[in-house]
Amino acid sequence: MPVNHSIMELVMKGQVVAEVSIIPIGTGDTGVSRYIAACLKVLEGKKDLTYRLTPMGTVIEGPLDKLLEAVRQMHEVPFNKGALRVVTHLKIDDRRDKTATMMSKVESVRKLRPSIKT
Repeated sequence: MPVNHSIMELVMKGQVVAEVSIIPIGTGDTGVSRYIAACLKVLEGKKDLTYRLTPMGTVIEGPLDKLLEAVRQMHEVPFNKGALRVVTHLKIDDRRDKTATMMSKVESVRKLRPSIKT
């Protein structure tokens, strides 16, 4: 069976879209903004990753290995700032049949529902 090189290139590229939510527990404070801001500092130094902060998490896109490395580093940030426990939720969309980005995922829904606000 012949190999479709364009699909193989996508698989090798390893671009993913993910959402991460990092929740420090045991901080003595209900506010988490300073922890989240410090976590985002990790992403600012990653040239291969693009991210968007949302009210409930951060959406990141880029190569899977780079993204996982960054999330691991982000997970450690609250501990370094005194948190006693950290819960990290990570969702990964790893599509290998075609390129998908944060924007393309939103646009595909907007085409069907132009009235949706983002």
